[in-house]
Amino acid sequence: MTMLPGSPTLLIRPYDVRDAEPLWQLLAPAIQAGEYFALPVDMSQGEAVADWSGGDHHCYIALQEGQVVGSYYVRPNQRGGGAHVANAGYATLPSARGRGVARAMCLHSLETAAQLGFRSMQFNFVLSSNHAAIALWQACGFSTVGRLTEAFLHPRLGYIDALIMARRC
Repeated sequence: MTMLPGSPTLLIRPYDVRDAEPLWQLLAPAIQAGEYFALPVDMSQGEAVADWSGGDHHCYIALQEGQVVGSYYVRPNQRGGGAHVANAGYATLPSARGRGVARAMCLHSLETAAQLGFRSMQFNFVLSSNHAAIALWQACGFSTVGRLTEAFLHPRLGYIDALIMARRC
């Protein structure tokens, strides 16, 4: 369990298939906005939940007062000789943003990655327009190690850069 100062208790636990509907309610606004993830905006619930929680993903749910307010996954960034580097994705319920949920999930994911044997974590595609995420990842010890020029077609801003950010676990 993770405690946030001045906030109700935040519980972060492994994803369970019974979480599929609340996970979709969390992911749908971010996917459909087309401003945060490099995912098709018309993904179905089944596709989105499977993409987020399936395969080699170690998926977690963040709950506050019994409500799903966030989720993250950790997975190997590459296979073979690169399998010791983790990758992660995060989503926070819009009404829970600014309350420390993403920070708690990031710190939890770094601990989880280390427990799984990863040596570092790399974010492959942090959109340059997502200033809050960039600031948070920097505050959590991540550095920008690369920039992909005009890598993402943002629905409002046109082509924008994506950052590659990394740190040791």
